[in-house]
Amino acid sequence: MLFMAKKEITFEEICQDIAARRFRPVYLLMGEEPFFIDRITDLLIDKVLNESERDFNQIILYGADTDAIAVVNAARRYPMMSDYQLVVVKEAQLIRNIELLSNYVKNPLVSTVLVINYKYKTLDRRRALAAAVEKNGILFESKKVPDYKMPTFISNLLRQRGMTIDPKAAQMLSDFLGNDLNRLSKELDKLAIIMAENASKRVTPELVEQNIGISKEYNNFELIKALVAKDVLKANQIARYFEKDPKNNPIQMTLPVLFNYFSNLLICYYAKDRSESGLMTALGLRNSYQVKDYLLGMRNYSAMKVFNLIGEIRMTDARSKGVDNSSATDADLLRELLYKILH
Repeated sequence: MLFMAKKEITFEEICQDIAARRFRPVYLLMGEEPFFIDRITDLLIDKVLNESERDFNQIILYGADTDAIAVVNAARRYPMMSDYQLVVVKEAQLIRNIELLSNYVKNPLVSTVLVINYKYKTLDRRRALAAAVEKNGILFESKKVPDYKMPTFISNLLRQRGMTIDPKAAQMLSDFLGNDLNRLSKELDKLAIIMAENASKRVTPELVEQNIGISKEYNNFELIKALVAKDVLKANQIARYFEKDPKNNPIQMTLPVLFNYFSNLLICYYAKDRSESGLMTALGLRNSYQVKDYLLGMRNYSAMKVFNLIGEIRMTDARSKGVDNSSATDADLLRELLYKILH
């Protein structure tokens, strides 16, 4: 008999249930990305109890100052003049005997919402605590968003706020901020305030350029466009712009973008269906505009050229970190790499 793997609940699904006040008795939030853990915890603090109920029914504990027995004793209390009590355990990764919580989680009180923040680490899913949480509550692993998924993530995050964003603007933010979600959130908060003042609902490249400090003409998004089209002049103009402002345009931000594009381009050559829709499926793209750069790239670069360029990008990354490089600056390395790409 075949058993289907259990589908893991997503961040968006958890937030939707909390917003609709469909609470679970236990939330164990673990993993290397603190952004999602903090967001879910903040949402629970906001939604489980109203302000008048919090004095008697909200308990915040810290892993360094508590133990599993104290957490269980807090969770077994009954709420006062409220349907729920909320117990939040922050820095739970510091609790040495955390597995002892499994005895409570196997039979939790439905009137308690227990939130366990286990940051930067993950529990062993084979042990009793994780198994009990999966059965009776929510076990959520908060993972880093890969760089190549950031534009889509930015679009979805803004959609939750009732806003939209131009694809180019999303890529500009992704290239500039990487996958630092806390920094991204602060920049989006800034844009939301500005947009509210202007009664606008769409983030444009111009808005990003004016308020985040990213050039809409000289950025990694435009560099890829220039390389795809083999526009030597434009590519070198962007490289010179990067050289003049290395703080905001370090080579360590550019190389992952180049690696991602050419790695995806290599995938295109192995795709059984090389039509627009086929490549969208192969690359996991949602919008047709995204695939056009790959269709053009396949016309301008051979598969062997792309294979070799991926090696050159890896080598440039190593040299930018001091491997086999005693004198070349980051600007020198980028110019050399662009020459190899374009010729």
